[in-house]
Amino acid sequence: MQFIIVTGISGAGKITALKIFEDNSFYCVDNMPIELINDFADLIFAQSSQKNKVAVGVDIRSGENLDKMNDVIAKMKEKDQDFEILFLDCDNPTLIRRFKETRRSHPMGDERSVKSEIEEERQKLAFLRDKADYIIDTSNLLVRDLTGELEKIFVHDRDYKNLFVTILSFGFKHGIPTDCDLVFDVRFLPNPYYVTELKKKTGLDKDVQDFVLDSEITTEFLGKLGEMIEFLIPNYIKEGKNQLVIGIGCTGGHHRSVTIAGELYKRLEKEDANYGIRIAHRDINR
Repeated sequence: MQFIIVTGISGAGKITALKIFEDNSFYCVDNMPIELINDFADLIFAQSSQKNKVAVGVDIRSGENLDKMNDVIAKMKEKDQDFEILFLDCDNPTLIRRFKETRRSHPMGDERSVKSEIEEERQKLAFLRDKADYIIDTSNLLVRDLTGELEKIFVHDRDYKNLFVTILSFGFKHGIPTDCDLVFDVRFLPNPYYVTELKKKTGLDKDVQDFVLDSEITTEFLGKLGEMIEFLIPNYIKEGKNQLVIGIGCTGGHHRSVTIAGELYKRLEKEDANYGIRIAHRDINR
């Protein structure tokens, strides 16, 4: 039996998450009246099948009744009904951009700015975030990334500690990404740009990778970088950090940064990793 309460900030991907659950054979109900959730849970848990999988969406649209979720959760615990809470979060700039791109109004829409509506929503949902078993920040996630993380947690039943790591290559001449937590400058490494046959290729090409990696300084740097990141990740998890963006920058974002980002990704992408991870190359096509 799996009973998941799916909640979070509007625009962070709750509807998408419910669709992902549905694709994985969950019975999904969105925006059910909160007064009915306990009766619904009683009905589900009274069934004999242990293969039941249910996801219930709860969000700010419940209005003043949202506070009643405290009573719902308390009653489910009293009845020893096994459930988990998934909270989807996202940073404000990304949320504002998403609302503008989709031309959708915020559910709390009035005459105020979207930012102020988001901030009020955060306050009203804070108690659910505090109770959440899983918090996923979708600021830098594509749908396929979110799908992979939800399947890892709820389908493959792997240990998960709420941290999602993004390794992002970029070019300094295009500016440092504003959402990076850590930035590493690899412009000191051998530069394929000055090799005629490599100039128009990228760090996704093996001959460019071989050129960059065929250096003692590259090997030493990668070793120290990997050790430091592997040291930091469990400590970030311990402190409750939900998102870690690691920026790897070279001049144009085509060769060295792409290569090093790829190598770091290989080192951190482990079958038993208790964090999510993705790689992105911001400037590779510029």
